[in-house]
Amino acid sequence: MKDFNNTYPDIKCFENEPLSKYTFTKTGGKADLLVFPKSIQEVKEVIDWTNQSQMSLTVLGNASNLIVRDGGIRGVVMMLTDMKAIQLMEEELIEVQSGAGLIEVTHFALEHQLTGLEFACGIPGSIGGAVFMNAGAYGGEVKDVIQEVDVLTRDGVFKNYVNSACHFSYRHSVFQDNDEVILAVRFKLTKGDVQAIKQEMDRLTFLRESKQPLEYPSCGSVFKRPEGYYTGKLIQDAGLQGYRIGGAEVSQKHAGFIVNVDQATATDYTDLIAYIQQTIWNLNHVQLETEVKIIGEEA
Repeated sequence: MKDFNNTYPDIKCFENEPLSKYTFTKTGGKADLLVFPKSIQEVKEVIDWTNQSQMSLTVLGNASNLIVRDGGIRGVVMMLTDMKAIQLMEEELIEVQSGAGLIEVTHFALEHQLTGLEFACGIPGSIGGAVFMNAGAYGGEVKDVIQEVDVLTRDGVFKNYVNSACHFSYRHSVFQDNDEVILAVRFKLTKGDVQAIKQEMDRLTFLRESKQPLEYPSCGSVFKRPEGYYTGKLIQDAGLQGYRIGGAEVSQKHAGFIVNVDQATATDYTDLIAYIQQTIWNLNHVQLETEVKIIGEEA
């Protein structure tokens, strides 16, 4: 690991860094080496170095819809949160680096009287994570406004994807299959009325704050919506609200969330997820798939 610091002294890095400091659940073990590139060039340098060193590389956004197991992650973990530039390219085109927050981008769009991203005004993920997951809320998805995506392959090759090549579907994109690193995204929006845009963002923010347990650490929505059902209602009807394993609890405010109420571990989270899945299967024969990404090693 010393080799990395010596080779790239300008790239911020930490050895044996607890990922619980960065995940929205406040859980997770250590990364052998955690690095924070600030530019596309530095991302390429990290990829080239891990390839030359034959080390594994895990790429994270802002770790909002993520559970890192208690054993942590071996090799190099690259967080892209220092790559957060947002700029207006043309009158209705915004270019955003992948580490920028989706919420910040919605406010940038508002400032420039651009409509199309209001649905995302409360989604706490990064742009890269939002594209990776095809994030959505309140009837909108990022696929609806993406024009193209710039990536870097694990071999260090730059590529560009138009929207149709991203193969977006419900909480899925091609980037989950090809493991390429999302660098930047261009959103094609339309001119709108600034007051109407703000009113819609305010309305959705009120809905989110009134229904979601924002007062506790959580990974957001834990499960995908099974066809023909509402996840929260299934869990609520099963009487699981308030059910706790360790410090992880099924939110009493919104059954689709698991909150960290008392120094939960990642194992508390994954055990509770498995318990919910088994309970819902036993009661309804519905298989709940996780929306949250679970990575890393067991302790």
